[in-house]
Amino acid sequence: MARLSDLKLAMGTSIFIASFIFGLFIFAILFLLQLDLTSGLIFALLATGAFVLLQYLVGPTIVSATTHLHYVQPGENPWLESTVKELADKSGLPMPKLAIVPNNTPNAFTYGRTASSATLAVHEGLLRNLNKDEVRGVIAHELGHIKHKDYIVITVLAALPMIAYIVAQVAFRAGMFSGYARRGRDKDNSGVILLVIGVISFVIYIISFLSVMRLSRLREHYADSYSAYLTGSPRNLESALSKITYGLSIAPNAAAEARTFYIEDPAMAKQEIQMIMENKQEYDLDHDGVLDERELQLAMEKEAKSTWNQLNSLFATHPPTFKRILLLREIENEMDTGKYTTDRVYAHV
Repeated sequence: MARLSDLKLAMGTSIFIASFIFGLFIFAILFLLQLDLTSGLIFALLATGAFVLLQYLVGPTIVSATTHLHYVQPGENPWLESTVKELADKSGLPMPKLAIVPNNTPNAFTYGRTASSATLAVHEGLLRNLNKDEVRGVIAHELGHIKHKDYIVITVLAALPMIAYIVAQVAFRAGMFSGYARRGRDKDNSGVILLVIGVISFVIYIISFLSVMRLSRLREHYADSYSAYLTGSPRNLESALSKITYGLSIAPNAAAEARTFYIEDPAMAKQEIQMIMENKQEYDLDHDGVLDERELQLAMEKEAKSTWNQLNSLFATHPPTFKRILLLREIENEMDTGKYTTDRVYAHV
């Protein structure tokens, strides 16, 4: 049975592994460049710490700037403010800063450096296309992220794969340029060393990226479970996730500036619905030309079980929508039996 401590352990382990691997990565580069090993080790540790600290400090500012959000002033949206305040009080959390993103896609996210300074942002499209109960489910989900402090971990870890990828690209291009420039001259091994650094960097990028994505998917399940507990109605979030996924899938330009932080990844939503629509005739059981809720559920279940989708999900920021809905329905069934207790909030993760 999963507990909150399991998520905290996963977050701590991910930070340690990613930082350790990144430190070895920096050290290996310095070693290949034939620098002093002691100095290289110290530099590797300092560089890793500096990158993590920089992302922690700068990350929230970048999210705020790229999403163009507007902070809600007191009294500007009474229902939203009172709903967040009610659920935050029930969670034992300080009232987060509220913001609205001028975007027609249905989405929401949280970010920040601490729980006391966190921002909860909702898209205009979410407030417009979901009913109040569904919005409550989404807000409770986002408060779950604040409760678990997982958005801080994702902010910190997101820098490491990005840096490894940039180093890989620079090293590959520099290595090929060096080899071309030295053709016909006295050859040295600098081009080979740069290409080796590029290979190592790309391997580190893949490993660290997969680690961050796995943690990102896990934290979504925990936040979904917390929403079910906080609202007492898993069905609200089930319905919200269905609408959000469909809404994002038909959006012409779904925003992706903070895809890891969103309640649903726009790119993944498009992919999920696109695969279903490509096989629409197979899933349209009553042949009426429209996929009803039951047919869509069966389609999502079958698509989620395909080998290709299971492999592809390793690179996804979020679990497939069907898996999230299935977890919520398991919680709902347990609530209906009257046996659901506070110590079983995360039992189905």
